[in-house]
Amino acid sequence: MKRNPGTHGRMVLLVLMGMILAPFVPVGAQPADDFSHWRTGFPLTGMHERISCEGCHFGGVFQSTPKQCVDCHGPVGERIAGGKPTNHIPSSDRCGDCHVTTVWMDARFDHAGVTGACSSCHNGFAATGTPPDHVRTTSDCGACHRTFAWTPASFDHSGITGGCASCHNGFQATGKPGDHIPSSNLCEDCHNTSNWNARFDHAGITSGCASCHDGSVATGKPGDHIPSSNLCEDCHNTSNWNARFDHAGITSGCASCHDGSVATGKPGDHIPSSNRCEDCHTTVTWDSRGFDHAGITGNCASCHDGSRATGKDGGHFVTTLDCSACHTPTRWSLIIFRHTSPDYPGDHAGNLGCEDCHRGNSQTVPWSFGAYKPDCAGCHANDFKTDKHKKTRNPNTFYTVGELRDCTGACHVYTDSSMTTIDDRKPGPEHRVSRNGW
Repeated sequence: MKRNPGTHGRMVLLVLMGMILAPFVPVGAQPADDFSHWRTGFPLTGMHERISCEGCHFGGVFQSTPKQCVDCHGPVGERIAGGKPTNHIPSSDRCGDCHVTTVWMDARFDHAGVTGACSSCHNGFAATGTPPDHVRTTSDCGACHRTFAWTPASFDHSGITGGCASCHNGFQATGKPGDHIPSSNLCEDCHNTSNWNARFDHAGITSGCASCHDGSVATGKPGDHIPSSNLCEDCHNTSNWNARFDHAGITSGCASCHDGSVATGKPGDHIPSSNRCEDCHTTVTWDSRGFDHAGITGNCASCHDGSRATGKDGGHFVTTLDCSACHTPTRWSLIIFRHTSPDYPGDHAGNLGCEDCHRGNSQTVPWSFGAYKPDCAGCHANDFKTDKHKKTRNPNTFYTVGELRDCTGACHVYTDSSMTTIDDRKPGPEHRVSRNGW
């Protein structure tokens, strides 16, 4: 509480006038009956009017009598009067800052003289204390507030131990920014008032990992991470980074995990294929979708067995070769088989089916005339026309099938049986399997 400037001013004026007008009184002298105490500069007021002169002037000594309250109302020299009680607010010894002699108990409180902690009075009993919604702090009120102007506070965060959000709520003070990582943590779980840079505790993080873990602010997704559109938190958690894997967001790169070591890989009986898993499978249902044969390199029958997929039809040439030896997945009707046996006579120009040579629907060719294999006569001995193959003119003789077993050789007609003079030359090749006309 503030002093009443009018009363205080009048008192000071009277004291000064008394000091000027006060006569010199020798030590031990008795004052006159008409002596006015106002002239001493210490006017007697209140309770001071009711005590005898000897109550203050011991031994009849009038000069140099103390004038400060504490000089009498305290253990100083021989003057002992009622002093400051033990439960008094810690303060200076200037009693007059708050009290007057006329009414001592109703103090006009002036915080200027208080020397102790605010909370010694402002404890909720002696005086109003810290309100329930006050930010939690160990600091004394005076660390932030002033007695002459309680608000605004010159806020000192050093004593704050918690409850940041009670002020930093976006109204009383700046709150959590819009781009803050989603978190149920209290501010003080990660931040402190001396250095706002976070000592980060992931325990309260529920989402938004990538808002920090972008490779700049914090470590991001590593280069060898499986391609995925998932959020980090879809598979990982902050207490254990090992993934609880959710395939829903996986778009490619299955084999980067499914290699047989990190996770189950392609089984041993899988059809040989250069396809990626995701070319045929999805994470929603592993059963093949829209099978793409483009990457298939062999073992067609592992699927095309008549049960899982259409198999070899009943009239198909019997063979142990894989489908891919003759067919391609892009042009199934085009036969690409090429004979590599040294006994094979060459591709015939005629439109022959496999069974035309592989009689009996057998992969092994049964030569009709084994003595002549692998020449043309091995199959075509019965087709040999003797009268078409003259050997000499005089007398007329003809080649045998054994002599012309290789139809692609040269033929000569001789004049006589000595076969020394050629009458007609047929330089050949007269016949070729690749020619349409024989």
